[in-house]
Amino acid sequence: MASSYQIGLTTGMRRGELLGLEWKNVNLEQGTIQVKQTVVYVNKQHIVKEPKTKNSVRTVTVPVSLIDELKKFKSVWKKDRFKVGDKWEGGEYEFLFSSWHGKPMHPSSITTWWNRFEKRYNLPHIRFHDLRHTSATLLINSGVHAKIISSRLGHADIRTTMNIYEHALQEADVEAANKFENLFGVNKKSRGLEA
Repeated sequence: MASSYQIGLTTGMRRGELLGLEWKNVNLEQGTIQVKQTVVYVNKQHIVKEPKTKNSVRTVTVPVSLIDELKKFKSVWKKDRFKVGDKWEGGEYEFLFSSWHGKPMHPSSITTWWNRFEKRYNLPHIRFHDLRHTSATLLINSGVHAKIISSRLGHADIRTTMNIYEHALQEADVEAANKFENLFGVNKKSRGLEA
């Protein structure tokens, strides 16, 4: 079933954006997620507010395999919501990730889930936020244009993406040079130009 870390890794969403994600913002037919709000915890209260910047309000396409998981997750979510009945405290909100009675989750809950997941599968420890960086790095190494990555992450400016992921971009540039080396090396050999 879809988890916060699957969505976090494939979309690059921030933790607060994941906590603020509602079913009305998930389009299972088009395979997109709209990032429209975030949940923060201040003075022992959950506050639903607009994302960090105007560019943080965005639509992100998700992998087809995740859509299938989200469909299963929504079915289970609806059954659980029905069981709660009049004990529901979520009001108008239908958060994907909430407490059993619909209230927003505390931000540390996602971190706790992630830490348990790492231990269960004997993964090296990284912060939950680092999934966002992993998402960007995987896209850079796959040759996705920096402007697309910047848009998926909700950065206000492509320069922010370039600055944060400079090291990964440099590695991708080295790989690009290696591809030329392989290309020219093969051509030289095939043309008998090798010394």
